[in-house]
Amino acid sequence: MNEHVIVQTISKILIPFIQLYALYVLAHGELGPGGGFQAGAIFGASIILYVLAFGLKAAKLRYKTKVLQLLTSTGVFIYASVGVLCMLAGGAYLQYSALPLPTQKLAYAIGIYGIEIGVFITVTSVLVTIFFETAGYEDD
Repeated sequence: MNEHVIVQTISKILIPFIQLYALYVLAHGELGPGGGFQAGAIFGASIILYVLAFGLKAAKLRYKTKVLQLLTSTGVFIYASVGVLCMLAGGAYLQYSALPLPTQKLAYAIGIYGIEIGVFITVTSVLVTIFFETAGYEDD
């Protein structure tokens, strides 16, 4: 992969900005277009760009299959936990206003952010896992 110096250099410069943009989309998802799914897709694409620029051997050092599986499960757990917390507080599943916080507006905001973070983690790890499976990635 040493013959791809330009691609690697440009990727090193762009990947942090792509990931920062993904976090921006995540943070402002309820105010405009975006949210957990879109941010996860953008963040996952930045990881895929790294793999395309530096190769699968470099990816094996950074991204382990077990970690991706753990992240996928963690994202789903976060999503489900917010719904269960709403039910334990006396509301319906994902009824954010039932969360025991000082105001309903704050409860709604915290509930939405919890859901968005869970979706973000899940989508990122699933997209990267699908790419690795397609590319023939295997841990040693």
